[in-house]
Amino acid sequence: MGRIAGLRAEDTRQRLLDAAASEFDRRGFEGTRVADIAAGADLSNGALYGHFRSKSDLLSAALTERGAKEIEELFAGAEGHSIADLLADIGRHLDRVPAGRGGLMVEALVASRRDPEVADVTSRHLAEGLDWLSALIRDDQQAGRIDEDLDAQGVARFCVMLMLGALLMAPADLPAIPRPGWADVIYRIADGFTTVAGEAPEPK
Repeated sequence: MGRIAGLRAEDTRQRLLDAAASEFDRRGFEGTRVADIAAGADLSNGALYGHFRSKSDLLSAALTERGAKEIEELFAGAEGHSIADLLADIGRHLDRVPAGRGGLMVEALVASRRDPEVADVTSRHLAEGLDWLSALIRDDQQAGRIDEDLDAQGVARFCVMLMLGALLMAPADLPAIPRPGWADVIYRIADGFTTVAGEAPEPK
């Protein structure tokens, strides 16, 4: 199958990006073939290579299009709510993260270990997402909802690492944690953001 009649070049490119994001999420970056992406877009391999150099190029382009938005989607509902409250709410559901959420960012992070091109794009868009979250945290600090002595970027990075860690662990068939015990752990962590703590120990 080649180019679909009446389909503009920009539409073809978008079909390929959408198909790539879907296939990467379903099969993983390493497990996805170029042919899988082309088939998912109802296009030929030749049509794909007319727009993208490689599978890595497709992942980079897909992340460029929606990378920072994925971070925002992971923290949907953050605006207008305390980050500590949001973290507690997210934490209650960390052991059952919805399928498909954040999948593109996770695959990009894994691929970044071997692909410098993907690593560069991933770093840039992860930084954008962290900046967005840090701004919300600074708003919380000004409103007195989070300890103002805490570094906003540090809190943001902790929140993102927690969520991405949950996404990476989601496929593992781990024993369930009793709800009361799990909720207590999460609430204690969230409460720590609002409590003025003593001086942190020197890192070893």
